Amino acid sequence: MTNNLTYTLCGDYCIPNLSLSATEAKSLGKYGRMRKTYLKEHRPILWNTMILSETLYPHLHEIDETAHRRAEQIMAELLSVHPAPDKATQQMAWVQHMNNLKSQAEEIILIELIYN
Repeated sequence: MTNNLTYTLCGDYCIPNLSLSATEAKSLGKYGRMRKTYLKEHRPILWNTMILSETLYPHLHEIDETAHRRAEQIMAELLSVHPAPDKATQQMAWVQHMNNLKSQAEEIILIELIYN
């Protein structure tokens, strides 16, 4: 096995010349940022491995997209089981009901995707 790395001498240490490959600049959404924080704080070995193998940001984008799709799916399922009150006549009850369903959906997403 050949080692194609080049090194820079800094004092008594040889530091490898590492560079990242060009990637698409795409911002992370809410769930991607939550997953990033979780990995950084609770799974540092996996975090470092993913950074060094350049798989962290593709993983975070995939988690973000999956979480948004899953949130829509869960909300639709919850609405079919627990229909909302009439929005025209009971605005506050409707908002309360929808916020409750959204909280339930986010709790499921956190357990299934973010903290897994």
